[in-house]
Amino acid sequence: MTTLITILFFGIAYGMILYLISVGLSVTMGLMGFVNLAHGVFAMLGGYATVTFMNRLGVPFLLSLAIGCILVAALGFVLERTLYRRFYGRSELDQVLFSFGLILVAVALVRIAWGPLAQPIQLPNYLKGQVTILDLALPTYRLALVGFGATVIAGLWFVFDRTLFGARIRAAVDDRAMAQSIGINTSRLFAAAFGLGTGLAALGGGLGADVLAIAPAYPLQYIVYFLIVVAVGGLGNIKGPFVAALAIGLSDTACKYFVPEVGSIFIFVFVFALLVWRPNGIMERRRGAS
Repeated sequence: MTTLITILFFGIAYGMILYLISVGLSVTMGLMGFVNLAHGVFAMLGGYATVTFMNRLGVPFLLSLAIGCILVAALGFVLERTLYRRFYGRSELDQVLFSFGLILVAVALVRIAWGPLAQPIQLPNYLKGQVTILDLALPTYRLALVGFGATVIAGLWFVFDRTLFGARIRAAVDDRAMAQSIGINTSRLFAAAFGLGTGLAALGGGLGADVLAIAPAYPLQYIVYFLIVVAVGGLGNIKGPFVAALAIGLSDTACKYFVPEVGSIFIFVFVFALLVWRPNGIMERRRGAS
């Protein structure tokens, strides 16, 4: 019983990280129709920024996390205005080649700046050790990860469901032409949504730096998982990817514990079967729905 609860806890923590990184990709792909394979680059940069501010400059963890998110969100905004927008409406092959090239450039630059080895994060003392809950010892860092992730997700859902900005994004995802006809500046909306998505990716990268190692190969190593979350959750919504991320986090954690020789094969077989059943994801947004 203790083993199952521990796997459940670790799987949820892992799923939280996957969701924070992937949700921005779901929104940008659904909103802009852009196949952005380079989304993991922004998570990697968030991780590097957090680790660098903490380890080299002695900046506190939460402040490092915030600075990293702001810097990466600003970078995402600039890249959207200068590069990404030139590929809107282009073929998927053009978008894939562009974003994959961006990955290779980012990997090379990161390798030059930080070297080929993974950058360990030095967690503050209040995130080390274990916390005992109902006679069950749980890692403090992962407990904080679940709590912090849940808080951010609640805020994100509020923004998308209860604010004018969220309503405009949902309108543009459902019908971009109609959104433009009623006066929504979709160009500005794209840039803001892209900056938000990259900022969330940076948050997930920095927050999960002790779980997903920060190394130059990061965007290539984890992009499949981010894309799986988006494909299973459905494009253009933020709740489907949450369910998908938790399912993948729990499944991957359980597989690595019970059948480590199988690795991640079960995940890919499961995703393949699921997408045969529901090719547009488990919670596809209905176009034109109110």
